[in-house]
Amino acid sequence: MTDIAYHPTRLRALRDSFRALRATEFPWTADTVYLNNASIGPIPERTRRALDEFTAKRTAPHLLPDRELLGGLQAAREAVARLINAETGEIALTTNTSFGLNVAARALPLQRGDVVLVSDREFPANVYPWLLLKKQGIDVELAPCAAEGWPDEDYLIERLEDPRVRVLAVSFVQFSNGYRADLARLGAACRANGTFLVVDGIQGVGNSVLDVRETPVDILACGGQKWLLSPWGSGFMYVRRELVRVLEPAAAGWMAFEGTDDFSRLTEYNPTFRSDARRFEMVTLPYQDFYGMTASVGMLCELGVRDISEHTRALHEAVWQWADSNGVRVVSAREEAHRSAIVCIAPERAVEAFHAIKRAHIICSLREGAIRLAPHCYNTVEEIERVLDVLDQVE
Repeated sequence: MTDIAYHPTRLRALRDSFRALRATEFPWTADTVYLNNASIGPIPERTRRALDEFTAKRTAPHLLPDRELLGGLQAAREAVARLINAETGEIALTTNTSFGLNVAARALPLQRGDVVLVSDREFPANVYPWLLLKKQGIDVELAPCAAEGWPDEDYLIERLEDPRVRVLAVSFVQFSNGYRADLARLGAACRANGTFLVVDGIQGVGNSVLDVRETPVDILACGGQKWLLSPWGSGFMYVRRELVRVLEPAAAGWMAFEGTDDFSRLTEYNPTFRSDARRFEMVTLPYQDFYGMTASVGMLCELGVRDISEHTRALHEAVWQWADSNGVRVVSAREEAHRSAIVCIAPERAVEAFHAIKRAHIICSLREGAIRLAPHCYNTVEEIERVLDVLDQVE
């Protein structure tokens, strides 16, 4: 992702555009300050309508023929593929991030003595699936973080020179500090050393630009309930096209095989996995959740992730200035190359400050000793200033 230039005229235009969106898609924000998208993202009004329409049909199942249900899943795959510039055949629909990471841990061709390198302080979803492999004689190494608390990319790349390192697992964006990994750099190093790059994408996809045609990621897992503003139970897994045909899932869904689209011939068992990423899907999937995800992701594509990135990062500027003026530590990266929509601050009395923010009816999170502010496209400068006003009273 190229650096973002914060041009005042452009920012004003973006803010005006997003204010209009706020009124139509998130009307409840008129009396609520919600800065917790890194935990749970809200559902846009268009998505709520799509869910309601689907549920109305679901009460009479004959209104949802098989072709419409399967077409809805395909629309979700296409929407996600557009978001990250993937091919539709590289997308498998999943119910959460953990599912995709477990598929990666079980499907990649690892052998006894191989090393899985995981950056320390990762969210647990990107740790436990790998730790389970230790029972098979696979070494799992938690790489120490840099002094700032985020992944030490220089160390990770140095470790990749070890031919035993077969997998590097890292988050696109760290949940506890918002650090955005340089996936292009890590991916290039992995490719040069024959190492698979597996990415937990849930805290970055939707707020930071990711083009998988330009960034060498092998497998990416992402839930939809945060930055994709989608229902619980929706998510996806991206598998690089060259890997799709050579990886086999450890657990098989019945529609993962060729020929299962024809429901009139289901007992003509065909042991051949599908040639695309649907081989990793575990049906029956929650159709309604993916109808919702299609609507939400469609909205994000209309807005443009690059514009969302520019808007959310610009909202952070007031936080940086306040922190500098008050001598408060910011645990997020300042370099544009590693910024995301998350900014985390750690005042001396962080717990007290967090509860003061809650009492002011502002929703955010406390993670690893820092207050995590996670604005999205509908948030405003005035809302950030309200947070800072509360912090002034505590400090």
